[in-house]
Amino acid sequence: MNQYVGKLCRAAMSSLFFFLLLDVGVSGRSASTESAAVTQTTAQPPLATRPEPWHLSVTQTPAKEKAKEGETVVLNCHFNSPQSSSLSELMVKWYKEDEKGQMTLLENNVTILPNNNRIFMSGDLSQGDASLVILNVTTGDHGIYFCAVTLPDGKVVTGNGTKLRIRRALGLFGIEESIGTIIAVVAAGIGGLVVLIIVLTPQLRRCILCMKQGSHQA
Repeated sequence: MNQYVGKLCRAAMSSLFFFLLLDVGVSGRSASTESAAVTQTTAQPPLATRPEPWHLSVTQTPAKEKAKEGETVVLNCHFNSPQSSSLSELMVKWYKEDEKGQMTLLENNVTILPNNNRIFMSGDLSQGDASLVILNVTTGDHGIYFCAVTLPDGKVVTGNGTKLRIRRALGLFGIEESIGTIIAVVAAGIGGLVVLIIVLTPQLRRCILCMKQGSHQA
């Protein structure tokens, strides 16, 4: 009887020991799996967000503009970009080039010429409009005007320019023409007078001879 009880005890102890080993193995594998998962998750680098590049185009119209002294001139400058919500943050610069060199008229959306309220930007930047207005133009406003837009990253995009010519008043019979047209008209008049003299000279000579002959006969 004692032997039978001893066998049962040994069998129970063996079963208990087997289950303990099995539980330790399963727990060890679970812990290893969780640790590997945590390691794999933390090893992934964070995604870096890069700002999208600007693709801006600047258009100036017209390429050439004429006006008379005292008139108001609008030089159109329009720009567009996929990032339309940020257009109002752009910086606009207007400058003029002529025989005297280059002169900045407007910078950072503000007119910088001292004591000059004739020139200002009238467009709405949020709508992509950076047009320039010049009031009471004079012959000193001759030149080529450029619209330059500065992006947030510092890149500058410039339009093709608008050439402005101002016609002045002669003050004679109310005629208004540009200097080039005046010179052309005067040259044409002188040329026509020379041709007329050349054509009429032979006829004048004949008339003078006829008059002389008539006086001798009388």
